[in-house]
Amino acid sequence: MPAPSARHRPVLDAVDRTIVDLLLEDGRMSMVELARRSNVSRTNVFTRFRRLQEEGVVRGFTALVDPASLGFGVAALITVTADQHGWKPLQDRLLELPGLEHLALTTGDADFVLRVRVEGVDDLRDVVLERLQAMEGVRSTTTVFVLEEHDVRRAPLDRPTTSHDH
Repeated sequence: MPAPSARHRPVLDAVDRTIVDLLLEDGRMSMVELARRSNVSRTNVFTRFRRLQEEGVVRGFTALVDPASLGFGVAALITVTADQHGWKPLQDRLLELPGLEHLALTTGDADFVLRVRVEGVDDLRDVVLERLQAMEGVRSTTTVFVLEEHDVRRAPLDRPTTSHDH
């Protein structure tokens, strides 16, 4: 399910935000536990949960897995500069890239930023030199190895308070 657009942003109250925060903390939390921890009835939490899904706020659930334990020990960030009139077809081709974990359309010097994870440096070389740079619409790439990572999972609703919040 697609993310809500900026034009149609669902209105979330404090209970909705609590539910989202709790699900980010533990996506496997039961409805009973979710209701208890958000201080609403099970019927209320279930209704809100369904609405959050229908509005695209809650888009799914996933397990957090250590890629290195599965043999994917090399991660890289790759920036891609594209031909300006061919970015959309290129984006579709980039989504098929082996090892792609994240793709973002960006502003600035690069048009796309990718996070790729592969087994080894030889695999990364193949992804970058054989596949990526051979794609129609790619003008240039820059590859940066990821040396260390920290999985910071914060609720998107956790934002620093400003003077306007008081």
